[in-house]
Amino acid sequence: MIILIKHKAKVGIALALFYILIFPGNISQYTNGIDAFGLDTDQKRLIRLFFQPVLVIWALWSTGGWKYLISNFKK
Repeated sequence: MIILIKHKAKVGIALALFYILIFPGNISQYTNGIDAFGLDTDQKRLIRLFFQPVLVIWALWSTGGWKYLISNFKK
C-alpha cells in the first residue's frame, strides 16, 4: 500500500477481498483444530475469526476503498 499511493483505494479493496477469501480457511482451521501461525489453541483461532471482519472494514476505511466502491456503484 505504501508503494502504490496512486492506487491506494484499489489496493485496499484487494486487501479486503483477500481477507474475505481466506475467511473460510480460517473457519476450517478452527473447526478442525489445525495449528498454524502460532494459533495453537481453539481460543486463539476463535478470536481471529472475530477480528477478520474488523480487518476487512479497516482495509476499506483506511485506504478510501469504501468511498471508491460507493462512488463507482452509483455511476
